[in-house]
Amino acid sequence: MNSHAPNIRPVIRQLDDAAINRIAAGEVVERPASAVKELVENAIDAGANRISVDVADGGKTLIRVTDDGCGIASDDLPLAMSRHATSKIDGSDLLNIHTFGFRGEALPSLGAVGRLTIKSRVPGEAAAEISVAGGKIGAMKPAALNGGTVITLRDLFYATPARLKFLRTDRAEAQAITDVVKRLAMAEPFIRFELRDVSNDPRTIFKAEAQSGDVVTALKARLRDVLGADFIDNAIAIDAEREGLHLTGFAALPTYSRGAAVAQFLYVNGRPVKDKLLTGALRAAYFDFLSRDRHPAAALFVDCDPQLVDVNVHPAKSEVRFRDPGVARGLIVSGLRHALAEAGHRASTTVASATLGAMQPEPTAPRVYQMDRPSLGPRAAVSTGFAEMAQEFSAQVVETPAPVSDCEEAPDDLPLGVARGQVHENYIVAQTDTGMVIVDQHAAHERLVYEKLKRQMAETGVAAQALLIPEIVSLSSGDCARLLEIADDLARFGLGIEAFGGDAIAVRETPAILGEVDAKAMIHDILDELADLGASQSVQARVEAILSRVACHGSIRSGRRMHAEEMNALLREMEATPHSGQCNHGRPTYVELKLADIERLFGRT
Repeated sequence: MNSHAPNIRPVIRQLDDAAINRIAAGEVVERPASAVKELVENAIDAGANRISVDVADGGKTLIRVTDDGCGIASDDLPLAMSRHATSKIDGSDLLNIHTFGFRGEALPSLGAVGRLTIKSRVPGEAAAEISVAGGKIGAMKPAALNGGTVITLRDLFYATPARLKFLRTDRAEAQAITDVVKRLAMAEPFIRFELRDVSNDPRTIFKAEAQSGDVVTALKARLRDVLGADFIDNAIAIDAEREGLHLTGFAALPTYSRGAAVAQFLYVNGRPVKDKLLTGALRAAYFDFLSRDRHPAAALFVDCDPQLVDVNVHPAKSEVRFRDPGVARGLIVSGLRHALAEAGHRASTTVASATLGAMQPEPTAPRVYQMDRPSLGPRAAVSTGFAEMAQEFSAQVVETPAPVSDCEEAPDDLPLGVARGQVHENYIVAQTDTGMVIVDQHAAHERLVYEKLKRQMAETGVAAQALLIPEIVSLSSGDCARLLEIADDLARFGLGIEAFGGDAIAVRETPAILGEVDAKAMIHDILDELADLGASQSVQARVEAILSRVACHGSIRSGRRMHAEEMNALLREMEATPHSGQCNHGRPTYVELKLADIERLFGRT
């Protein structure tokens, strides 16, 4: 028996407007941060240059958004509180949308679950005010306001108290509001934003002044304000275009990665989105440079004709659907990979900062002064010098026909400088014009060999080995169709598949470099990635993992003493090879220390 079937015949009834608005509020207003997002987006759509947000108790008791936009005419205020009433579109074309809002649901939804007051003034008219509480609209009355709009929302969810039980602590809700304002501020660098907590101890949580200049300069300055100087100092500018889609923004170097995906900000036509397709493309662009437990940092903006993307997918408008998802994904992957390749051997400056921090002296034992040291005797004290020390320690350049210091190359002509010695048979010490560089010889050479193997693979392709007996994998009809759509891409990496009738595919070839392969497990891994990211790098990742392993075994080993010519040749090859600033797992291959920083370590400044 169907447990959902009632015992009596159900009666269809029309819900009243108050119930409809409360239901709509459940989709649009999930928490205080959702309310802030809707109200700030309305202020941006109104052409505001200054937006301030005041909250109390994590937005539960007060949210107030003030802007200097065009305002709402007094005659339109009652209509603004009605569902599906909007000035953004006329309803004739739901794809040609150039504004944040267009559904006309935010204000009536907020008024249905809280106490909402709108005070507004348009140029040339008197200010007016209207209130709505629990879905009941009050009378309009005159107000005092210079211009723009002030929207005050008090006691959120007082009309639906059950929703209050699902809210988190005041601190957590306040943090969510901060994240929302920062995301919107990144997309609008020419607008001034301010967020204040006006609870018991009023304070400014976030402030970003309006920027000037061209778009790239303004965006860079705004990202510095929001994400910090470290991000901008270690990010590369992105500018790529493909089939009507334009990608801009900044992406951090692989060595400036994060332990979680908390520094990934994606926008479509200026709208912050959390889209699985775009985040999957971002991860795919970095998958060859980062280990699985590290995540890239980026702020990326995709702009296109509104007809090429559907933003009317979800009431919260946080998801989008591209007309051609493959083009959007390919643009992000190729644009980021091209920019990362152009960064060459560059590594993040935070590596040097961490190194300098590790070098700070930490006394672990009482100081031993010279007078307390055991004497070596007059003769030993005279004879013991750098020549004798060099026999015991590895900080030297050996078996070279000419001293390193006499090298014809000048440090100021070379980004990674000239080798001056080797420490512990693994670290090359080089002098640059502005300081020094310490190179992990094994990690650096491993990356160089890996990049060379990848170039060879791209030129000759991945060799495939034919299976004596094709492996038949039974799947659903949908999974079969998804796999066959990317059969050509899989063939490029040596995995040959074809339809086998019914709901099955036949695996006829596997990549030779992988040796014996569990074809069924590989097929299911590919399907999992397709479901999760919209694309799969499973085969490519496995092939390149083997190349990485080969590169590791074929590179200069730790513990090998190198000649000066070898060390300098390694430095020059690093300068000429893309991605050489990090090893195959995203760790830095070298550390650069500026002379000024070194002098500070010794108190010389």
